[in-house]
Amino acid sequence: MGNKIKNCLAGIGAVEALNDCKVIKRSRFYINEPVGFEEQDWFVNAAINIETGLKPHALLDSLQAIQIECGCHRKAVRFGPRCLDLDIILIDGVILNTPRLTVPHPRMHDRRFVLQPICDIDPDNIHPVLKKDMATLLKCLDGDGQRMIAF
Repeated sequence: MGNKIKNCLAGIGAVEALNDCKVIKRSRFYINEPVGFEEQDWFVNAAINIETGLKPHALLDSLQAIQIECGCHRKAVRFGPRCLDLDIILIDGVILNTPRLTVPHPRMHDRRFVLQPICDIDPDNIHPVLKKDMATLLKCLDGDGQRMIAF
């Protein structure tokens, strides 16, 4: 919601400003049609690769705090509109499944708007559960409901 690019850049800047966190690389921005709840505007997505000394749950807490600082609160509708959504997708081959956090992200391999930006950064990155690289996972997707435009 709002100025989508500005919100994304503010989120990336806030991640970079975290203690013990550095943005190493950023993908292009993509406009993509919504998935799950389709009666809404298209989204803007990107991926960043960070180096951090934060533990996964501490990173999640920090990302949720950034979302709140940017004016985002709990989504009223699952997959509905929001001003900023920061997700942990992968952590260096880590597999984690807790009530608060699942890594790798459980739906990442089904979503072009996740895989394409990750491929901009590192198409050879291996999904630690599926044991396939990101480029292969992206090629396996059909086009249904997953249109994207890079800019």
